[in-house]
Amino acid sequence: MPIGRRQFLQLGAWMAAASQTPAWLRAAQTAEPPAGKADYSLRIAHSLVELAPDHIIRTTTYNGQFPGPLIRLREGQRVVVDVYNDTDLPEQLHWHGQTVPVDVDGAAEEGTPFIPAHGMRRLSFVPGPAGFRFYHTHAVAGDDLTRGQYGAQAGPVYIEPRHEPGDYDREVFLVLKEFDPFFSQGGDMAMDFLRPAEREHALEERGESAMKASLAQGHRHGYEVGYQAFAINGRMLGHGEPIRVKPGERVLFHVLNASATEIRSLALPGHRFKVVALDGNAVAHPAEVPVLWIGTAERVSAIVEMTHPGVWILGDLDDGDRQHGMGVVVEYAGHSGRPQWSAPKASSWDYRLFGQPDSKAATPDQIIDLSFAKQNAAEHGFNRWTINDVAFDMHSRKPMLQLRYGQRYRLRMHNASDDIHPIHLHRHTFEITRVAGQSTGGIRKDVAMLGGYQTMEVDFTADQRGLSLFHCHSQLHMDFGFMALFECV
Repeated sequence: MPIGRRQFLQLGAWMAAASQTPAWLRAAQTAEPPAGKADYSLRIAHSLVELAPDHIIRTTTYNGQFPGPLIRLREGQRVVVDVYNDTDLPEQLHWHGQTVPVDVDGAAEEGTPFIPAHGMRRLSFVPGPAGFRFYHTHAVAGDDLTRGQYGAQAGPVYIEPRHEPGDYDREVFLVLKEFDPFFSQGGDMAMDFLRPAEREHALEERGESAMKASLAQGHRHGYEVGYQAFAINGRMLGHGEPIRVKPGERVLFHVLNASATEIRSLALPGHRFKVVALDGNAVAHPAEVPVLWIGTAERVSAIVEMTHPGVWILGDLDDGDRQHGMGVVVEYAGHSGRPQWSAPKASSWDYRLFGQPDSKAATPDQIIDLSFAKQNAAEHGFNRWTINDVAFDMHSRKPMLQLRYGQRYRLRMHNASDDIHPIHLHRHTFEITRVAGQSTGGIRKDVAMLGGYQTMEVDFTADQRGLSLFHCHSQLHMDFGFMALFECV
């Protein structure tokens, strides 16, 4: 497929950045990889994926399928993965949620070597932490809706803990994804499911004033991305095998939102979800909810007790998205017929529900304020995103923050836009300590949804040396400035 001018310039910047790689990372990159057969092999290639018999798409996949194969690893046990790239462009494979070295993390911004076009890389690392992780491409897409996470490059990883309580009968992995993307300029759709819901007046005034000024100058709303097809585990609703269950079973659902840009919801009529882990990390307080809300790249692990026999649709609350594929049938043994859907009562999503309300966060060594803002349609019709008024520049690859190894940091993140941002920090796990002015604790994640015109505080220990990428996980936002590098020395 052809490479555009923007991609060409970005690729050149990546290569230039690689020449500035520090000595400690160059040494790791040139170390002799383990000999012998790999534990897993992944092949990046263009493939046909049948979402439904009358809806077959051509996209980029791992091993010719979507989702990519489930990779099960053992905590602390070294693994070797061979990654082949059969496409015409260099690729990156990111091990999302793992504390792995920069050499294998899978981000060119950090200095991870590319998987060359029509070439391969052998990756060797010690998996961890235990829990539900995933792998995905970390290529820049820009204005090319065939690249990056708009394609089908995502697959689940489960790292077996040393001690598994096993308080369930079986596991089911679900990967949610949209396909057939397109650009629009209709403005954002309001989403008000997050709690607490209180907005900060100063942030709202800043964001609304900037948008009004842009529109007054004759600019239209910046480009957004919509989708025409939706699927769970690569099949549109009604076209895959149902999830077959028995009355009384306790099913542990591991749900991954592999979207490039979208927040997803999930409900099962007559049932509730007991959330036991977020982003693969056990929650402090397992709690039942009627609906799962899952930001881009978030994972939720929840146990559902099968106590309501019938044939049901496990699907998104949005009628249009569900009817265009975002659902899967749950079929009880001995039951048949047309799958049923009924919308649950209105509910909200509050991280604090799964935390320790009386928790008092440890005093950090440093508090860092980060402000996120949108410059409407400022880059050839695309919104430009800034962190502390700076859009990320791949040409310079200059770290925004210098961190000291072993110190505890608090990121105080201020959202001066009405968008919900799924914020991700590579190679670290953070703890949510404050949401919209409300304290909490015990909620350990690697992605967290920051509400529009709200502030969230997260704490982490800088325990991974070198560069770590910090960004909004929306492909459209990160490609147009919403990234920064933290350097731990």
